[in-house]
Amino acid sequence: MAVPKRKVSKARRNTRNSNNFKVSAPTLVECPECHELKAPHKVCKNCGTYKGKKVVEVEKDKKEN
Repeated sequence: MAVPKRKVSKARRNTRNSNNFKVSAPTLVECPECHELKAPHKVCKNCGTYKGKKVVEVEKDKKEN
């Protein structure tokens, strides 16, 4: 059996694993209806359309002072 001869330090372990934890920015595309940024292949949260069709009714937030 392959057994480590010495303890792997935390720094060595973390540098080896650091490539697995890279965070990338989410891909965003412009909605053709309202021109807001949205995730691709998802319903637009602003206008509720998908592929040019109204799919979801979106309630407009009313700010009352």
